[in-house]
Amino acid sequence: MGSSTVSISLQSKPNIIIPYNDRLAPLYIRQVLYSLIPDGTEHIYVIGIGSSRINGDSLGPFVGSLLKNNFSDHLTVLGNLQAPLDATTLVPELGQLSFRNNSFVIAIDSVLGSDDYVNSIVVKDGPVVPGVGLGNILPPIGDCSITGVVLENDPALKNSLLCTDLNLVYTMATSIAKGISLTVRQYYKYPSSQPLLVY
Repeated sequence: MGSSTVSISLQSKPNIIIPYNDRLAPLYIRQVLYSLIPDGTEHIYVIGIGSSRINGDSLGPFVGSLLKNNFSDHLTVLGNLQAPLDATTLVPELGQLSFRNNSFVIAIDSVLGSDDYVNSIVVKDGPVVPGVGLGNILPPIGDCSITGVVLENDPALKNSLLCTDLNLVYTMATSIAKGISLTVRQYYKYPSSQPLLVY
């Protein structure tokens, strides 16, 4: 997928598909997220799904670590590199969580996809179903989802998740985290001087 290929639909089901290294990716992500958040939303949750031990499954934890200190009055981040939400911890952790009223949940995960979408970031209305590519059965999560397509959905390639290029994953994570930060900053009217990422 070339860096000039961006597909955006802002009909009833907004979706965006962008190459992982598109310099405008954070702005595209913000555009779609902002259109999805209902009026009156008082709090946003980001659920970073994945493992810190498998390169190709670390997108969610990377995003969680990049966002965890940002906009704490309006943003709660669950799942990061220090405390990942993987196949064994996700359901117990979320089972103990009570989402605030009038909240909006954004789920982040790595996925396997068709060859056309490999190395792309996909934002869609509706939840992600984590673990499908690896044969795990986990509940759907999120009012919307942002996924990074890190490999082709080919059983022969699943072991390649262990050695997926970390630059690919980190570049995706940085764009996603900046896009979410831009959304929160705009939606809750923080000053433009507010940093997008706090390291």
